[in-house]
Amino acid sequence: MGTKQIIDKKTLEKLYAKYNRREFVHPDPLEFLYNYDDPRDREIVGLVSSSLALGKVAQILRNVSAILEMMKPAPYIFLKNARRKKIMNLFPGFKHRWCVGAEVASMLFGVKQILQRYETLQACFSEGLKSDDETVLPALKFFAKELKAASGGGCRSLIPAPDKGSACKRLNLFLRWMVRRDEVDPGGWDCVSPAKLIVPLDTHMYCIGRALKLTNRKQANMNTALEITQAFKKFSPTDPVKYDFALTRLGIRDDTDLTGFLIACGVGWK
Repeated sequence: MGTKQIIDKKTLEKLYAKYNRREFVHPDPLEFLYNYDDPRDREIVGLVSSSLALGKVAQILRNVSAILEMMKPAPYIFLKNARRKKIMNLFPGFKHRWCVGAEVASMLFGVKQILQRYETLQACFSEGLKSDDETVLPALKFFAKELKAASGGGCRSLIPAPDKGSACKRLNLFLRWMVRRDEVDPGGWDCVSPAKLIVPLDTHMYCIGRALKLTNRKQANMNTALEITQAFKKFSPTDPVKYDFALTRLGIRDDTDLTGFLIACGVGWK
């Protein structure tokens, strides 16, 4: 990093204690995961919810709910038993931003194929993860490649391309939900160490990261996500993504104050 960061562990821990609570989750697609106790269901719900996590939150919640409604009461059993034709005809007229129903159906068919081969999404992801990998990036590449291949390539806008430098915000968000376990993140996966997670980097987190001097990179890509993650590791080596939820509440919820927080840290906000 070209500049010295201007935040310390004490400040981050205080922010975590204040905002990393269930009461600050809504409205957020993460809340759908709380309805599923079985990790096999939760991982499918997490993938669907994170894949649609772009745009206005009201639309995200409405569209994720519509998808999950079609797989009630247990997404895992539904996909294991449903034939391809039934899955591909589930969402006529569906649209979320630039994503249409055929893409959602293709992704879910890809999930079905993964379940048939690996039994769970976790098992598929862990196949691409080695014990000496510093981060989840190699496994992320493997998982995205497997899912895209299994879907027949029909879910391009839902599954990013980590091998092309994408920050993979939505997939890293999915991993945060499934790997970490605290009052906010429900967990369910035990194959990945939280120490290997990568910050889910979107425009909001990128701007906060630059303001706090965690990075001075000009693009919100994977290299930037890794750099910000590395900065957080200085404060929390075993759980660098720990502060993501609390930081991203700032400026999103009406009951938070991003400007005031940054001023207190000694930086203005533009």
